[in-house]
Amino acid sequence: MKKKDLRNQMTPPKFLAIGFAAITLLGTFLLKLPISTADGTSTPIIDAFFTAVSSISVTGLAVVDTGLHWSGFGQVVMLLLIQLGGLGFMTSATWVALMFNRRISLRERMILQEAMGQYQIQGIVDLIRRVLIYTLIIEGTGALLLTLRFSSMMPLSEAAYFGIFQSISIFNNAGFDLMSQIHGPFAGFASYVTDPFVNIVLMVLIFLGGIGFIVIFDLIEYPKCRKLSLHSKVVLTVTSLLIVIGALMIFVLEYHNTKTLGPLSYPAKWMAAIFQSITPRSGGVSTLDIASLEQSTQFFMILLMFIGAAPGSTGGGIKVTTFAVLIGAVITMIQGKRDVVLYRHRISQAVVYRSVTLTILSLLLLVGASMFLSITESGEFLRILFEAVSAFGTVGLSMGLTGELSGIGKITIALLMFLGRLGPLTLAYAISRKNSKELYRHPEGRITIG
Repeated sequence: MKKKDLRNQMTPPKFLAIGFAAITLLGTFLLKLPISTADGTSTPIIDAFFTAVSSISVTGLAVVDTGLHWSGFGQVVMLLLIQLGGLGFMTSATWVALMFNRRISLRERMILQEAMGQYQIQGIVDLIRRVLIYTLIIEGTGALLLTLRFSSMMPLSEAAYFGIFQSISIFNNAGFDLMSQIHGPFAGFASYVTDPFVNIVLMVLIFLGGIGFIVIFDLIEYPKCRKLSLHSKVVLTVTSLLIVIGALMIFVLEYHNTKTLGPLSYPAKWMAAIFQSITPRSGGVSTLDIASLEQSTQFFMILLMFIGAAPGSTGGGIKVTTFAVLIGAVITMIQGKRDVVLYRHRISQAVVYRSVTLTILSLLLLVGASMFLSITESGEFLRILFEAVSAFGTVGLSMGLTGELSGIGKITIALLMFLGRLGPLTLAYAISRKNSKELYRHPEGRITIG
């Protein structure tokens, strides 16, 4: 009886929260083992925990160099955590179940519905099958292209490993890289700022990972049905606008900066500006030194990271659809209308409330975490705020603070990464009591605002 009661209390949000926590602890244990490091020594527990959280939350913030500190075993553990975190452990478990022809229960379908951000349970298993196929195609293509590029610099077997690692990491918007093995500690992709091939491959992987599988499916089916869902229209419109506006802003703000775009040719300036505009979607890799950017650019990137990617994607942030609904609500209020309308579709009041709630919870979380970090860590506040938003948005970009974090700072950032991947609203649902329908309504009151 007790087991049944416990089962009934285990709602999908609770299950997802506990599942992510359990996998994080397992990853911490594996990364703590001496076999996980290049020199055979045991990694401090706090660093192993931070790396496990950063991997499972597909963030990419690193307190130790990924390419130099971790052994092949440790890197594979990180890669598995990235894949699980990017696509969801329930999605991965469903793949295994389908391989063995096991029936997916109603409860498991409900959890998958929550994990994939779907409004209906119908067709959820078929969706997971398609996710598996398209993931293998996209990551495989990315790995092949990057292998071809790296094969001119290293043996083919090593180039293939680099290509596979980078493709999985970038598509899942994790941002971890092995470039330090070629270009030195924490080198990243700065050496490829003028390389069109690498830039285009990485940007496409980040973009596809950031728009989500629902949009990818819609785009693939578009030539047949000539129709996109409202969700896909909003995601593609807002994402495109943010990329274009972001690239223009970065190009203008950094044009004369001798440490970033200044020395580059005119075409390379535009390519670097576009790349830096796409990567705050949750990509986590950059071709410019983030710490050398102008303060105005850094703050603008904070705004892009806070908005983040699309629902059902491997990215974080409050999501582009939430941002679209908020902008729609503002326009509706200014125009004195009643309903938020996007592409001639009325958005339900529940979705508007959910968007406002998610945004306010996220802002409160970031304000509290940033204030706390400003006490525990030394340095400029913008640097601290950038780190906090990058962690919450599961982006992985940093102005160099990650390696300087204190023990309590690492735990704070790790919690932000975990909450950012899970979603503050999902966590709120997970810890809240079961909702009961109100049997009455209070009398309407009036207050003055503005």
